[in-house]
Amino acid sequence: VQLQASGGGLVHGGGSLRLSCASSGRGFNYYAMGWFRQAPGKEREFVASISASGTNTKYADSVKGRFTISKHNANNTVYLQMNSLKPEDTAVYSCATSPVRTRYTLATSYDYWGQGTLVTVSS
Repeated sequence: VQLQASGGGLVHGGGSLRLSCASSGRGFNYYAMGWFRQAPGKEREFVASISASGTNTKYADSVKGRFTISKHNANNTVYLQMNSLKPEDTAVYSCATSPVRTRYTLATSYDYWGQGTLVTVSS
């Protein structure tokens, strides 16, 4: 399984970015996907997840109402639309795929990870 994340960059506070994560190597339709982030000097944290069918989503409280995760099974890609970005959103964002049907907020629920893409939000 390979996950390729892209779309990171430098943006001013209040701006938007859309991250993409292209998956290959196993049936994308059957697996949940998640986004995590790790800021400098901090531990990795859950950002958002989406079920295999795309019908159920979950967000960290810190991004709720600003970020939207979506899953496009036709092109094996999961997206993270990030609006109203804040300097505290600065981090390396990684996508991951999960074979389980619960506990998507836990990194241990995911078995394959992408390499990460850097998001920097200036104040």
